[in-house]
Amino acid sequence: MKKKPRDYKKEYANYQGTAEQKKNRATRNAARNTLKAQGRVAKGDGKHVNHKTPISRGGGNSPSNLSVKKESTNSSYPRTRSGAMKKAKRGGTIKGRKK
Repeated sequence: MKKKPRDYKKEYANYQGTAEQKKNRATRNAARNTLKAQGRVAKGDGKHVNHKTPISRGGGNSPSNLSVKKESTNSSYPRTRSGAMKKAKRGGTIKGRKK
């Protein structure tokens, strides 16, 4: 069965182009630029800037909230349909988390 091609225009109009997502993207870009200026990341190095407390949960760009991780480590958290990280149940762990 052939997959339906992704409709990027619709995706942008319905999600990525919203004011909230533009603000979040600007926050992520500012975090990367901060660490790039410090020499901790560079273009094409395969590293991600990680927010210890995610932006979606109120985390900001303070130096204590930023860290550098490999792409595979930072992208391994299970996501919801909207792209947010799944929350662990009280006292539990997130299923599907790669170690």
